[in-house]
Amino acid sequence: MNNLRDEVINMEKHAKHELRYFFISMASVLVVLGLWWIASENKWVNPLFLPTPEDVWSAFMDIAREGYKDSTLLEHIGASLRRIGIALAFVFVTAVPLGILCGRIRWIRAVFDPFIEFYRPLPPLAYYSLLVLFFGIQDTSKIVLLFLSGFAPLFIATVYSSSRIPVDRLHGAKSLGAKGWRIYVYVIFPSCLPDVLTALRTTVGITYATLVAAEMIAAISGIGWMVLDASKYLRSDIIYAAILIMGLIAILIDLCLRALIRRVSPWTE
Repeated sequence: MNNLRDEVINMEKHAKHELRYFFISMASVLVVLGLWWIASENKWVNPLFLPTPEDVWSAFMDIAREGYKDSTLLEHIGASLRRIGIALAFVFVTAVPLGILCGRIRWIRAVFDPFIEFYRPLPPLAYYSLLVLFFGIQDTSKIVLLFLSGFAPLFIATVYSSSRIPVDRLHGAKSLGAKGWRIYVYVIFPSCLPDVLTALRTTVGITYATLVAAEMIAAISGIGWMVLDASKYLRSDIIYAAILIMGLIAILIDLCLRALIRRVSPWTE
C-alpha cells in the first residue's frame, strides 16, 4: 500500500514539473512574440527586415489558401518531407546493420573506418555540387546528399552502442542456444535500439538542416526553395512564414521520435 502511495506521489510531482516546464516554455515564447510585435509596430527595425506578426500571419494564410508559385503549401511541404523520408529510410536500413557489424567485428570496421572518417567532417554542401553534376537538380541529388549527411552520425552511434553490449548478455543468449544471426537479431539489435533511436533524433536534425540548405541552392520546390525565391523579391513576410513552417515541422518530427523512443525504451526518457 505504501509503495502504491509513493508511486502516486511521484507521478503527481512529475506532472507538476511537466506543467511548470510547459508554462515556462509558453511564457518565453509569448515574451519573444511580444517583443517582436513591439519592435515591428514601433518600426525600431526596418519593416523590410522585420515585418509585423500580422503581416507574417497574412502571408502564411495567403500561401495556405493560394499556394506559392503554382504549387500548394502542402505540395511544398510534401516535397521536402518526401526527400528527407526516403533518405532517412535508406540511412536506417544501411547505417544500423553496418554499424552493428562494425561494432562487433573489428576487421569489418577497419574496412569502412577510413572512408567514414574522411567524409564525416566535410560540410555536406561542399560535395553537393558534385552530386548535382552526377544526378542533376532533381530529387535524386538531394536524397543522396541527405543520405550522406545522416549516415555518419547514426553509423558512429550504432558502432559505439553495439561494441559496449555486456558480455554476460551475449553469453546468456548463447547458453540458451542462440547463435549466428539470431544473436544479432534477437540480442544485439534490441540492445542497441534505444541508443540508435536517440541518435536518430540528432541525425534527423542534421539531415533536415541539410535539406533546407540544399533546396536553397538547387531546387524548384520545397520549403527551403520558398525562402530563397521569396528573398529574390524582398518578401520578408513570406520568408518569416516559411521559416516558422520549417521550425514547426522540425518540432513535430522530433515529438514523433520522442514518442517512439518512450514506447520502445521508456527508461531512457
